[in-house]
Amino acid sequence: MSAVAEDIVRIAIVDKARGYWATVGRRLVRDPVSVVCGALLIAIALVAILAPHLGLADPYQGSMIRRLRPIGTAGYSLGTDELGRDMLARLIYGGRLSLLIGLLPVVLAFVIGTTLGIIAGYVGGIVNQAIMRTIDVFFAFPSVLLAIAISGALGAGIVNSLVSLTIVFIPPIVRVAESVTTSVRALDFVDAARASGAGPLTIMRVHVLGNVLGPIFVYATSLISVCMILAAGLSFLGLGTKPPEPEWGLMLNTLRTAIYVNPWVAALPGVMIFTVSICFNLLSDGMRSAMDVRS
Repeated sequence: MSAVAEDIVRIAIVDKARGYWATVGRRLVRDPVSVVCGALLIAIALVAILAPHLGLADPYQGSMIRRLRPIGTAGYSLGTDELGRDMLARLIYGGRLSLLIGLLPVVLAFVIGTTLGIIAGYVGGIVNQAIMRTIDVFFAFPSVLLAIAISGALGAGIVNSLVSLTIVFIPPIVRVAESVTTSVRALDFVDAARASGAGPLTIMRVHVLGNVLGPIFVYATSLISVCMILAAGLSFLGLGTKPPEPEWGLMLNTLRTAIYVNPWVAALPGVMIFTVSICFNLLSDGMRSAMDVRS
């Protein structure tokens, strides 16, 4: 395949992809649920990132004389925790760790899983068998138990939590990527590219990746809420973030003894986890509908 022909094919594919994603963007903007969820997630992320510049109280400084103040207390709009620390500050600062632990493992798993899945789906044969049979080993264990087992073996800590959650989410993404790649591999434009002399790497990068990236991305987006819940569960069990770091799952763990004294304050970290998780789920559903060209 000549260089000029490759450039023409690449330009045509890029133009087609731009038109498709522009259509997806317009359909997504017309979905009010997706717009509200996306705006809420962006607002939470921006507030968490800009936390040091918002003039909040020190999230680590407490006082036993003001512990478990109720919501609406003067100077503590969301009350205080079991050590007298400002709940508003800890919730906002906790969003930084919670969002990081919820997003980064899925991003890493998306990159690794998509690469392995495309290779397995396109090459096939013994390469496919080696990758997919290895992946099947991880499916023998429920994701919660697998995350707990890996975190328990590695030890508590943020880095170990990120590693364990990344390992947990690689297998499902590999399976989805392999499935859609296998279906795309049999299409006519792939056969035409192969007959024109394009190499396997060029076909996977130019022709296959653009056609399988959408479904894999939507599926990976739906895993973010699961990842946040698993990360909160690890912190709740003492296998994730260590005290006194503010993190929503860890805050649930430390506040569980105060649920009979001040249940509204104790429920605030759970409310944040639920809100962010449901927003990611609804946004993923909206993206799936927007990317369905048949509708």
